[in-house]
Amino acid sequence: MAWIARTLVLATGIAGGVVTSQAPEFAQQYRQRLGGALQELRVVVEAFDADASRSGLGRAEALAAYRASADDFLRDRGVSIARTIARYDSLRLQAARFETWPEALRPAILAGEVDADLVRGTWRDFRPGVPVTVSGAIWAAVGFLLGLLLARGAGAAGRGIAGPARRRGVPATRQGIAAHAAVASGSAPEVVPDPDGPVVDDGRHVRH
Repeated sequence: MAWIARTLVLATGIAGGVVTSQAPEFAQQYRQRLGGALQELRVVVEAFDADASRSGLGRAEALAAYRASADDFLRDRGVSIARTIARYDSLRLQAARFETWPEALRPAILAGEVDADLVRGTWRDFRPGVPVTVSGAIWAAVGFLLGLLLARGAGAAGRGIAGPARRRGVPATRQGIAAHAAVASGSAPEVVPDPDGPVVDDGRHVRH
């Protein structure tokens, strides 16, 4: 059975490597969507700033004017544009990280602050790529090692649970379990037919 366990460990490692090898490709497709979203938001934000400037207002002052308005529509419009500006600033920071981080580390950017809409869109349209780059090979190796550690950890945990039961000598048969319970409670062991038990004078078997 040892070869089965080794095969499962190896299969888990390979599966982990296959999954993580796609991390650079996913990060690249996310980055492409990020660039498109930035272009769209830049047009909106720059138009808002230009309108505010023509009225002699800065961005913060224009947003404050929206919030102070007695008109519900204008207040809601102010909330909407404030969210758009906040998203634009967040995406600009993400884009800057993609530009400055080494290619092999870019998938780690997705573990931080990301745009939920862009992640969903990237996942929906994601097309796996063949990991022929150095980054893909690195992430495949990381996934392979993590898969091995996970499989071995699960196996060790399983052996740790089964080990105490074996050390306590818990019988595996139904007759053995009943006799074990009787001995533990201090009562006489139940005499039951058991083809694997010791033979006694009356021709019946007993398990202590």
